[in-house]
Amino acid sequence: MMLQRFLSRLLAVALVTTSFMAVTTAAGEGDVPLVPRAKFFGNPEKARARLSPDGKRLAFVAPVEGVLNIWVSSNDDPTYAKPVTRDTHRGVTAFFWAYTNKHLLYTQDKNGDEDDHVYSVNLETGEIKDLTPIAKIAAQIEGVSEKFPDEILVGINDRGERHFHDIYRVNLVTGDKKLLQENPGFAGFLTDDDFRVRFAINITQDAGQEYLQPDGKEWKPFLKIDALDAMTTSAAGFDKTGEHLYFIDSRGRNTAALTSIDLATGKQTLIAEDPRADISGALVHPTEKTIQAVSFTFTRTEWKVLDTAIQSDLDYLKTVADGEIQITGRTLDDKRWTVAYLMDNGPVRFYLYDRQPEKKATFLFTSNRELEKLPLVKMHPQVIKSRDGLDLVSYLTLPKWTDPDGDGRPNEPVPLVLNVHGGPWARDDWGYDPEHQLLANRGYAVLAVNYRGSTGLGKAFINAGNKEWAGKMHDDLLDAVNWAVAEKITTKDKIGIMGGSYGGYATLVGLTFTPDVFACGVDIVGPSSLITLMENPPPYWFSFMPVMKLRVGDFQTEEGRKFLLSRSPLTLVEKIKKPLLIGQGANDPRVKQAEADQIVQAMHTRKIPVTYVLFHDEGHGFARPQNRFAFYAITEAFLAKHLGGRFEPIGAAFAGADFSVPSGSDAVPGLADALADKKVEAKTP
Repeated sequence: MMLQRFLSRLLAVALVTTSFMAVTTAAGEGDVPLVPRAKFFGNPEKARARLSPDGKRLAFVAPVEGVLNIWVSSNDDPTYAKPVTRDTHRGVTAFFWAYTNKHLLYTQDKNGDEDDHVYSVNLETGEIKDLTPIAKIAAQIEGVSEKFPDEILVGINDRGERHFHDIYRVNLVTGDKKLLQENPGFAGFLTDDDFRVRFAINITQDAGQEYLQPDGKEWKPFLKIDALDAMTTSAAGFDKTGEHLYFIDSRGRNTAALTSIDLATGKQTLIAEDPRADISGALVHPTEKTIQAVSFTFTRTEWKVLDTAIQSDLDYLKTVADGEIQITGRTLDDKRWTVAYLMDNGPVRFYLYDRQPEKKATFLFTSNRELEKLPLVKMHPQVIKSRDGLDLVSYLTLPKWTDPDGDGRPNEPVPLVLNVHGGPWARDDWGYDPEHQLLANRGYAVLAVNYRGSTGLGKAFINAGNKEWAGKMHDDLLDAVNWAVAEKITTKDKIGIMGGSYGGYATLVGLTFTPDVFACGVDIVGPSSLITLMENPPPYWFSFMPVMKLRVGDFQTEEGRKFLLSRSPLTLVEKIKKPLLIGQGANDPRVKQAEADQIVQAMHTRKIPVTYVLFHDEGHGFARPQNRFAFYAITEAFLAKHLGGRFEPIGAAFAGADFSVPSGSDAVPGLADALADKKVEAKTP
C-alpha cells in the first residue's frame, strides 16, 4: 500500500554486512584482533533465500564480481545456482518470485535517486525487462496474486507534478500495461487478490487518515482515523473471501492490535494484541489467507500462535537452530517453507523446511561463513527511564575484552558512541548490527535508543514526539547518556554521537543545542534546517506533508517557521565547538545535498572546522560497498582521534569509491595522505 511506503521512505538506508577471523575468549584488548572494516561492510556471501511458489526452484542474492545479483538454482540446492541478473554497479539487494514460477521481480533506481523502476527476469529466456521504462518516476509494486500469475499491479507517478501514483495492470511477459485506477489525489489504494481496488486512502489536512470505498464514479467514506491513531492504524489486507478486512488498530487502546472487520456488517473482532508493543508481524496461510501467528516486539520479538495447525511446526523449528525465527517464504501448497534464524553475534542462517511427510529442516547457507569466526559480541536489551517516565527500549553493545562475564556491564568505563536511528518513525531492534560490531571491536560501548517518536511501542510513545525534534526527543537521548554514565559504562568526557537521516539531524542537534555533552559527532545524510528540509521534499512526499506539519512543524505559517528555525541546527551553528564529520550522498532526494552544503558553509564562515565527505553516486545512505569502506575508514579514524579507540589505517580503503572531501581532509588521521596517493580511485576537489 502506498501510504506505508510514504512512511518507509523516511527511514535511514540499512547496509548489508559480512565478516572475519577467529579468536578465543579474550582476557584483554590485545587478545581481540582488529577486524578489517571491509569484513563488516562488504556484501553478504549469500542472503534472502526464497523458494518459487511451486517449490521447485531456489533463489537468493550473492555477489558477481563484487556486486550483488540474483542467483537461481534449478532445484532447491544452492550449489547448482547461477546468476540471472547482470548488475555491475549498485547491485540487486531484494527481489521476489512472480506466481508464474519463471519470473523474478525487483525494483532499482540509479545512484540513489529513488527514481525506481520495476524489472522482471524471465528465467526461460534470460531476458531482463524494464516494466516501467519511463523517466523520472518512483514506480512501486502494488499487488501480486496467484489468480493472475502473468500480471502484477504497479503504481506509476508519471502525470503532472508526479505527486500521485496511478495503478496499472502490467503483463510480465509482454510488458503491456493497462490503467486500472487513475489517482485523483489519494495517498494510495488498497487492492485485493482479484485485482479490484477496494479502498482509497487519503491523508487529511489534520494529519489523520480517511478510507473511502468506490461507488460507481464516486468515493464514499468508510472510516476516518484521527491523527492520534494515524501512525498506528492501517489496513493489512483481506481474507480469502474478500469480505473481511484485516485491520491494525490502536483506536480505543494504546498499542496497535490486529483485528478483522466484517465489511458487510461493520463488526470488528479482535485477533491479537500486546499491552507493551504494536503488532510487528504475522504468518498468513498462502492460499486460505488466515492469520496463523502474530509477533510483537518490545525488546525482543515474540510469536503468538493462533492456528494450532502450525504450532508443531514452530515448536520443531525452535529446536533446529538458535536465534529469532523468521518464516521468509511458503510455497502455495504450504508444504515447504524457507526459514531464517537471526543472531546478534553471528550471521543469518537459512534453512529449507519440508513439512511433509515428516518435519525436516535442511541447512542452506549462512549470510557469511567467515562471520562465525569473528570475535563478535552480544547486544544487550536495556529499558531506560526517561526523565518524564517513558520506557526507552535500548540496546547496548560492549567491547569484548571489557565484559568477560557477559553481564552487559564493562569492568571499567569505556568511551561510548550514541548511535541514533533514522526515521524518526522507525525503531532499533535486537540483532546483528555492523556499526555496533565495528565500534565495539574498536573499543567503544555502543548505545542505541528508541527515543519518543520511534515506532512499534504504542501510539502514546509515537505521539509524545510531536513537535519534539530537538526537544524531548533529544532529552531522551541525553537521559540515556546520563544512564550510561551512572551505570559506569562510560564517562562524561568520552561520548560521541552518530547516526543517519534523523540520526544525522540528532548529531547536529547534539553539537549545537548541547555543545558540551558530546566529544564529537558523525552526521550521515542528516538535515541541518527543518525549513529547507520541508520546502524541498521529493514529489511522492506531497500527500505526506500534513503529517510532517503536525509532527515536525508547519513551514507555511510565520509562527511555524519561527518554531522550525528554533529547532534547526543551522540556526545555532556558532555554538559548535566539538569536531564534526559529515557524510552526504549527492543524489539524495529526501535530505538533499544542500542540507550538508549549507551547514558546512556556515561553519566555514565562522571559521569552525568540519570534515565533509560527499559521495557522488549515492543517495539517502551508502549502498555501494566501496563507498561504505571509504566512509567507515574515515569515520573510525575520526572517532579514534577524539574518543581514543583503536582504528584500522585508511590504507587502500578508497579503491573504487566515488567521493570528494570538500572540507577538512587534514582533520582526520591519514585522510589527506590517502587522498594524495595516486593509487586512490577517489575524486578530490
